[in-house]
This record gives sequence, C-alpha cells and structure tokens, in this order.
Amino acid sequence: MSIHDAKLDRVIDRFDQVEARLGAAADVGEIVSLSREHAELKPVAEKARELKAVRENLRQAEAIITDGFDRDMVELAEQERLHLRAALPDLERELQRLLVPKDRDDDAPIMLEIRAGTGGVEAALFAGDLFRMYKRYASLQGWKVDVIEANRIESGGFREIVASVTGKGVFGNMKFESGVHRVQRVPVTESGGRIHTSAATVAVLPEPENVEIDIRDEDIRIDTMRASGAGGQHVNKTESAVRMTHLPTGIMVVSSEKSQHQNRAIAMQVLKARLYEKERQEKEEERAAERKGQVGSGDRSERIRTYNFPQGRVSDHRINLTLHKLDDILAGDALNEVIDALLAEDQAAGLAAMENA
Repeated sequence: MSIHDAKLDRVIDRFDQVEARLGAAADVGEIVSLSREHAELKPVAEKARELKAVRENLRQAEAIITDGFDRDMVELAEQERLHLRAALPDLERELQRLLVPKDRDDDAPIMLEIRAGTGGVEAALFAGDLFRMYKRYASLQGWKVDVIEANRIESGGFREIVASVTGKGVFGNMKFESGVHRVQRVPVTESGGRIHTSAATVAVLPEPENVEIDIRDEDIRIDTMRASGAGGQHVNKTESAVRMTHLPTGIMVVSSEKSQHQNRAIAMQVLKARLYEKERQEKEEERAAERKGQVGSGDRSERIRTYNFPQGRVSDHRINLTLHKLDDILAGDALNEVIDALLAEDQAAGLAAMENA
C-alpha cells in the first residue's frame, strides 16, 4: 500500500504546527499535551520527510535518464534509480507501521495481578515463577516494580500478588500478557514423578494519568476484617483488612496490609484500575469485530500460553509460536522474544485493517 504524498504533507504540517505551538504555549496543561503529541509525531514526521526526499530524488534520476543528454550522468542516474527503488519498499513499510493508530494507554503504568488457578500448591508456586519472570523482564526494561498486595504460601509461591509497574511503555509491552498461563511439570511435592498441569491467571490493568474515574461514595461498600497471618505473634488481632465492593459492577477488592488507612488507599487504587479496564474491555470488544487478526482481547479467562518443562518449550497459542527456551523465558531474560512476536502480530493486524479500510 503506497502512501500518497498528500498524506505525508499532512503529517509533516501537523508536526510543524505542534512544534510551533509548543514554543509559544504558556499553559502547563497545554504544554504537557503538546509535548506528548510532539514526541509521538516526531519519528513519523522524520520518516515522512525521508520518504518524500527519496521519492523526489527518484523523480530527478528518472528525468535525467529520460533526457539522455549526458551519457555519464545517465549512468550515474541509473545506478541511483536502482538504489532508490530498492530503498522505497522498506521506507514505506516502516512509515506504515508508524502510522498504525497506537493505544492511548501504551505509555501508562500498570497494575499487574497474578493469581493461582487450578493446581493447589503447584499453581501458587507457578504464580510465583510468573511474578519473578515479569519482575526480571521489568528490570531489563528499566521499569520499577512495587508490590501492593501479596498472599504468600510457605513454599514460596503466591495465591495472589498485585504489583504496580511504572516506566516508559509499560502497558504497550505488557498488554498481551493477560490471560491463563498453563504449566506442565512434575511438582516438587510429587513423589511419583508424574507430570501435572496447573494454571495461573494474569491481568494487566493500565493506570493512565489524567483520567478521571468517577466513583460515588454511595456506590461503594467497605467492610473491615482481620487480616490473615502466619500464626502466633504475627496474626493481626485488629480489623485492619479492607474489602471494597463497587455495587453497580460487583467488582470487589481486598487489601490486607497492617494499616487500615493504607488498605483503603490501596483498595481504591486497584478498584479504579479495574473499573477503567472494564471500560477498556468493552471498547476493545467493539474494535475486535473490525480486526479479526488481533492477538487477543486481554480476556483473563483465555488460555494464552503453555510452559512445558519436560520438552523445555513455551508455546503461545494465539500466534502459534513455540520457543524451546523455557528456562530463559521463565527467568525473564528471553521473555522479550515472545512479547516482540505478539507486538509484531498486532502491528500486522493493524496494517491489514488500514489497507481494508
């Protein structure tokens, strides 16, 4: 799909307008908004200018060849034409990729929720493995991970863990991790050496800045209870744990840190993220009908990936990707290979949608 010069001009003109306005703006809110748009448009405008220059040089080379007045000039022009024609397809593909509409939440921090599913203790251990995988991956990206809530088991896993992940492009990279992750391995508690299948669910909820989630006081019920502990002196004897229920949607959040005040703040933070994600999901389902090739909607009930220990492989079922790098992926060091493949598939679906529009 060739991009018309008129579209290139519109992209460049818009970037120039934003850049000029940014230099004159005085309002803080406007400066923030313009700065964000400027950063998004800059690589697109630069690539558009590069493509226009190549096209213009190609036109000039063809004019010299058509004229045929100077033989040496014609030979140079023919070489230049071959070079420019070879460069054009890659330039156009790169610009098309940049023009695919981006998710407005791609740069948002996230609330990462991992819960043990079927499989008892083994599922909780696997949930711990997944959290450590994401924590390592986040570290490699330069992101910050803060644990908000954790329900640990003595063996070292988690029945549930909720963490905030902040940094550049967090949601954009992590948004396809939501769903059911399945593990096939021999549990450490299994004396017979039989392979068991367990599962854990992952939810990636964006926490966009400057988005107001209206939660009325009358729509919330707050219950307090005793936080569970490890026993003995560690048991919380006061009702500090908070269960917050959003009555219109039935969404429930529980926070059980030592401070009830802290728990209310945490529960509200998580509730806002879940309500925003609910709204996102509804819009995503509408968009999915138009993009049949999408990677996935982020539905946490969808089985998305299997980690098979006997065969040392990881399979992502949405894009039929299998990598025999289980240890490196689960360690977080090679998770980027899976995530990059998912992002590439989503971009391809976006380009296909643009071509069919």
